[in-house]
Amino acid sequence: MSANRLTIRALTALILLPIIFLAAFVVACVQEEAASDKIGIIVTIPPQAEFAGKVGGENVDVTIMVPPGASPHTYEPTPSQIADVARAEMYAEVGSGIDFELVWMDRLTAQNDDMLIIDCSQGIQLIEMAATHEDEGEDHSHDTPDPHIWMSPPNAMIMVQNIYEGLAQLDPSNRAYYEANRDDYLQSLSQLDQDIRDGLSGITNRTFMVYHPAFGYFAEAYNLTMLPIEEEGKEPTAAGLANLIDQAKEHNIQVIFASPQFNPQSAEVIADEIGGSVVLIDALASDYITNLRTLLHELIEAME
Repeated sequence: MSANRLTIRALTALILLPIIFLAAFVVACVQEEAASDKIGIIVTIPPQAEFAGKVGGENVDVTIMVPPGASPHTYEPTPSQIADVARAEMYAEVGSGIDFELVWMDRLTAQNDDMLIIDCSQGIQLIEMAATHEDEGEDHSHDTPDPHIWMSPPNAMIMVQNIYEGLAQLDPSNRAYYEANRDDYLQSLSQLDQDIRDGLSGITNRTFMVYHPAFGYFAEAYNLTMLPIEEEGKEPTAAGLANLIDQAKEHNIQVIFASPQFNPQSAEVIADEIGGSVVLIDALASDYITNLRTLLHELIEAME
């Protein structure tokens, strides 16, 4: 190859290189501008991200405060999450007394006075937190509301409606788009609700045991009885553990449901005593409908 050709190629590369970098910069700027045009929505837990994403579609950018795998009882937001809150246009809080919101909500909303706050629990009848039944002779009434409202599809439908109303208020010009998205997703939730009712209709042993009492609203919606092991973050006493083992045997329970965010040691002890097993179900899974279908399948297998 001649020296002239090498020179020409080198000059061509020098000319094209800035053009390539400029093109990449322009693309990045366009992408950033497109992202900034979206409505910034903050949600507390992953299931809400599905709700907000399904309603908002391509018009929203959703940030989850308690990310997958983290516990809303102990999680602390990162500086980048707080910065997201400061830029957001709407915060869809669970609103039912979830620990993260009790600790952080006032501090987070103080970062952004213009942010619209939507209470997803509005219109939902809260129930009391289930007791562990350590001593069946005692009064187990609780004043603490159960915060896990999303675990009931009928409640999820109300939460979706509340998110829709927030988006319609923020962006009325796209109300019809959000309404159509809402209706499509509500239809999916309605079908899920019916499938759960049909799937559990033939089950006669309607009692199940869980480590963390996250399924109270699910149990109430579908006429089931949930026996929790843990209560308000406390492990059962030795006497309580013995009583739970007796109850598991009495109700012919073979499966203990546990959440991946918690240590299932007590559940494993009970499972060993009854010759059963521990099955992990994440009440905070991102894919809400798929997760509840998994729960339905596991319940049918466990309660037959």
